[in-house]
Amino acid sequence: MRFRKKPVEIEAVQFEYTDEGIKRLKQFCGTSLGIIRKARHPDAKAEAEIGTLEDGSYLKVEHFATEGDWVIRGIQGEYYPCKSDIFEATYEPVNKIPLTLADVIKEEQEKDRLSY
Repeated sequence: MRFRKKPVEIEAVQFEYTDEGIKRLKQFCGTSLGIIRKARHPDAKAEAEIGTLEDGSYLKVEHFATEGDWVIRGIQGEYYPCKSDIFEATYEPVNKIPLTLADVIKEEQEKDRLSY
């Protein structure tokens, strides 16, 4: 059988190993973000541990985002890393303009719900 992904909107942040990029990733992932590290050799890329639903309640992290990867917040509030080329082939920006004040309130409530 063949399947097609349902059109859903997600939120994502690209992992950049800069002070601002790390701050943005911490704000985005909250407690699902583990240790961020980078080896000392010049060609090394930084890695960030990302706790996913598959890691369980103990967040035994086995998922890593490398510099340039995207970290996605899924439809159940879960986080997972995605390679940049796969992300770009799968997702496109949403240019959504709320039509009413009710739409704005609903979006803010959803953001608040996911941030806890």
